[in-house]
Amino acid sequence: MRWSGQELGVEQAGTLPGLAKLNNLVRSVQTPEFAGVTFHEVLAKSALNKVPGQSVVPFGWTINPYRGCSHACVYCIDPETVITMSDGREKPLWAVEVGDVVLGTRVAGRYRRYTPAKVLAKWTNRKPAYRVTLADGTTLVASGDHRFLTERGWKHVTGSMAGHGQRPYLTTGNSLMGFGRSGIARQISVLSEDYARGYLTGMIRGDGLLFTREYTRARGSTYVHRQFRLALADVEGLDRTRVFLERFGIMTNPFQFSVASANRRAMYGIRTAAQAHFGAISSVISWPAERTDKWAAGYLGGIFDAEGSCSRGILRISNEDDAVLTAIERSLDRFGLSFTREAARPNGVTTIRLTGGLPARNTFFALAQPAITRKLAIAGAAIKSTADLRVVSIDALHGDRELMDITTTTGDFIANGVVSHNCFARPTHTYLDLDAGDDFDRQIIVKVNVAEVLRTELVKPAWRHEHVALGTNTDPYQRAEGRYSLMPGIIDALTTSGTPFSILTKGTLLRRDLPQLADAATRVPVDLAMSIAVYDHELQQSVEPGTPSTQARLATVTAVRDAGLDCAVFLMPILPYLTDTRVHLDEALRQAKGAGATSVLYTALHLRPGVKPWFMQWLEREHPELVPKYRSMYYGNNSYAPKEYRRWLGQRMRPLIRAHGLEQGREDPVTGGVRSSAPTTAPPRHASGSLPDVFGRPPDPSALF
Repeated sequence: MRWSGQELGVEQAGTLPGLAKLNNLVRSVQTPEFAGVTFHEVLAKSALNKVPGQSVVPFGWTINPYRGCSHACVYCIDPETVITMSDGREKPLWAVEVGDVVLGTRVAGRYRRYTPAKVLAKWTNRKPAYRVTLADGTTLVASGDHRFLTERGWKHVTGSMAGHGQRPYLTTGNSLMGFGRSGIARQISVLSEDYARGYLTGMIRGDGLLFTREYTRARGSTYVHRQFRLALADVEGLDRTRVFLERFGIMTNPFQFSVASANRRAMYGIRTAAQAHFGAISSVISWPAERTDKWAAGYLGGIFDAEGSCSRGILRISNEDDAVLTAIERSLDRFGLSFTREAARPNGVTTIRLTGGLPARNTFFALAQPAITRKLAIAGAAIKSTADLRVVSIDALHGDRELMDITTTTGDFIANGVVSHNCFARPTHTYLDLDAGDDFDRQIIVKVNVAEVLRTELVKPAWRHEHVALGTNTDPYQRAEGRYSLMPGIIDALTTSGTPFSILTKGTLLRRDLPQLADAATRVPVDLAMSIAVYDHELQQSVEPGTPSTQARLATVTAVRDAGLDCAVFLMPILPYLTDTRVHLDEALRQAKGAGATSVLYTALHLRPGVKPWFMQWLEREHPELVPKYRSMYYGNNSYAPKEYRRWLGQRMRPLIRAHGLEQGREDPVTGGVRSSAPTTAPPRHASGSLPDVFGRPPDPSALF
């Protein structure tokens, strides 16, 4: 637990005096992707750490592949910035996860072209920000350090012509590269009923079949057969149509329309012959007297999925029905999109072509939100644009802002329609004189051989296959894991040896390993938990700088549940007078339950001697009015909240946990730790604190959570 037996000769330390205490240092590494962070790669002699017998935590062994936590870093863009994914769809930056594939760029010959880029890391914090406004109306909120691609190369948002801050920087008149987001004022919800009606109208009128046929029976009587049928090669459009029809009580049956051939894909379909369904479909796709924005957006999405195409940034929709074509034109007009109706071909089919290049195409897709991914991608296209992306103003915003950044395999991504560089800070050595708290954030010890050492330890006859907890000291899924990928080897070693284990993290990178964890859970007990302590956005960013947002962690809980695994939420620690209100706790449990959490474990704030001075310093800066109350609660060497407070907190929490159906865990009123509420259930095997350094001092508020 204390890195005993890892001493390093002074002549090898080099970077920091403190590294003279480490043994087997391989190298110290600084990379642009982790600005301001130094990774000290060591060859560990052991992987399993025995928890001291006097510890109150409910587990005996831990593995800590890292010492220190790289969650804290330099951050650059507003979380609401829209990121273009590799398939052409869009997500706000806060919803982008490690492992996602976004749209980046690459230089090929004389052109820079769009290309897929995998997200390797993501982080967040608060710092000063600037609003950059472009001539086409596109706005970008970013830190002064951030860089955008201009017609004259990469430029920072701010800088100076000389002196310490000299660097290329944006000025009015510079033109950014990309397609911008002019005209995209909002995104229409595909969940609305009007959007669904519009989509079904476009899809079914564009490519569906509603037919009526009269048959004569043997005895001369007649009967009418009615049928609806839709067949597509892209099942995404078919699935959305089926789901939308079900919302109107129309159930369809799937079938294979045609098999694949050497030059043609297989086609699948849905159909129904129920008379009531036939009439209901006819009603749903009837032309409405008044067409809302939601209906028009849905209609464009449906007719594009049915009859549209997009090649080299040129979007076309073809049909022979004048009513269908007129509805397309009116819907495009509604959103200010320009187009041309081409002359009808000999077969009667007419094409409507969207004009305005990639900016218009992206506006169309952002509004219409078609379902078929194949038609959206722009990877391979050269970065050319008719959008006016000249910088018209750069304005400093008041106060600090929450900012995020991602690292991708191409070193860039598309943010609000312009080419944005990963947030690289110039290498400095100012951290050499920082205190231990900051060094914890920036001087990361990495046991690069931890998986190999662990395998050796787990096959020893003395190993009794006791439960092993990860995430008890530092987060195993911190940002550094995106670089070193130590966890897959650790998981495999534990699983192969038949060792049960648990993982506690606040890192959304956990999602990368969910398939492996789901497989492991079929062979050994696996417990997963997300640490989500604060559900007030501003407070969370203040007390947990550099960590994934609450919403991103809740989304990870949902991903764990979708993978077929249980997931506990650690509501730890609860901060007296800050997060212990009934409103906050009820909302926290509601969000946890909504994300799919199977249980919630909680405890009041625990201030160990090494943590207390640091935490009180943060409290004096952020909430000075609470300092006297905290001093009265955590006086002298007292680390735990008073028994009276813990008892009061339990009386508040237990009814809320029952009300939300999350009763598997509760606080131990004696130690402040967590134990099972059901006597027949084994105690939870995660740490009783969310991610603190149990035997040392954490550097920032995130180490308490």
